[in-house]
Amino acid sequence: MLAPVAPAATEIGSWTQARELLAQDSIDLRVTAAEVDRARGRWRQALSALLPNLGASGGVGYDVLAPTIPVPVVSLGGGLAALAAAGEPTPTTPLASAAVVLRQGVVDLSSWSALDAAGGNADAASARAEDVERRVLHGLASAIVAVATSERVAELARLGLRQALERAAMTSRLVEIGAAMELDLVRVRQDVAVARIALTASDDQLRKSRESLGALLGKDGPVGVSPQFAVEGLVVSTKDQCRRLNDVVTRADVRAASAQQEAAEAARREAWTGYLPSLDLTSNLGAHTTDPLPGRFATWTIAAVVSVPLWEGGYREGLLQERTAAATQAHLIADDTRRSAVLEVERATHAARAAEVVVASAREAHALAAELDRLTRRSFEMGRADSLDLVQSAVVLRQAQIELAVREAAWLRARLDAHFVLAGCSS
Repeated sequence: MLAPVAPAATEIGSWTQARELLAQDSIDLRVTAAEVDRARGRWRQALSALLPNLGASGGVGYDVLAPTIPVPVVSLGGGLAALAAAGEPTPTTPLASAAVVLRQGVVDLSSWSALDAAGGNADAASARAEDVERRVLHGLASAIVAVATSERVAELARLGLRQALERAAMTSRLVEIGAAMELDLVRVRQDVAVARIALTASDDQLRKSRESLGALLGKDGPVGVSPQFAVEGLVVSTKDQCRRLNDVVTRADVRAASAQQEAAEAARREAWTGYLPSLDLTSNLGAHTTDPLPGRFATWTIAAVVSVPLWEGGYREGLLQERTAAATQAHLIADDTRRSAVLEVERATHAARAAEVVVASAREAHALAAELDRLTRRSFEMGRADSLDLVQSAVVLRQAQIELAVREAAWLRARLDAHFVLAGCSS
């Protein structure tokens, strides 16, 4: 059991390498990137309603019962009859006809509001993607600290077992020469058993931490942290990618909630402006085949079309009610997100200060426990202390060592929390 846990197949040697692995396989980042693409696609769809729409259609028609009558498969208006009356070339049978239709919206307030709503949703998706990246990087840094802490705790537990075995060997020698009792040997052996249990639990926690880090990076197996990784410098390393913000209002999730609120207001305007008329310009150019070939243009029309909604069975009223409620929800969510962000920043700041104070106390407790264990061992060897004192001082030292490692890691995590809680991250 004194042999260290075998290193993971994949190990992280630097923060830059961790970021590269995260960018390659992180499921969360890839999902949010797809959401941004979807939002941009919906914005392009909304824009298409305001741009010219050009379409073409064509085909060949044949009347089986009246083979001599030309049959256009597209609308040519009165073009065929007018041309025939004017003595123009005769349409062919079967008749091949085609038409090109151009449509351009001139006045359509509903489509403009829909474009604003889609733009707001796209901005919200981009801000959410930035917030997800911030949270994922925060989680990555915390997972790295967790693995490094588990490595350190397992190392300390292994050291504690080694020291317990040394005390057991020393006590055994003293029993052999009559300087200690059998009771003393039982006590130190019991301490060895307790140290073995602690080591087993520490090694198991290390494996779980590696598996969690691997899952965060999108790997199938556990991922470890190289001994060369300067974990203490994570706060400085993360500042290169995640800049410190001046105000919580500029944090990504707060901006996403605000953009979603604006999008909801635009969607409500879209529903309301649906009651208003719209004006479109359309142009239709039709052609067909003639005898002699190849053919000619039969019609070319230009029209202005005014569309006035009258009654849709209450659909517009229900849509407006729904969009109004959604806008109210978005407003409440935006306020709650801002308040939660302010509280999160305050808590993280206070937690970092408290963790620093606790680390100082843990270091002092560790130094005192080490000195107590040294003096107790010397007193036991001189016959001035019994095995109970020896075991108790050993237990206190092991606990102080592990407590110091855990508290130092907690302080590092608290500083990371205080940084990421008010940071803007972008690839």
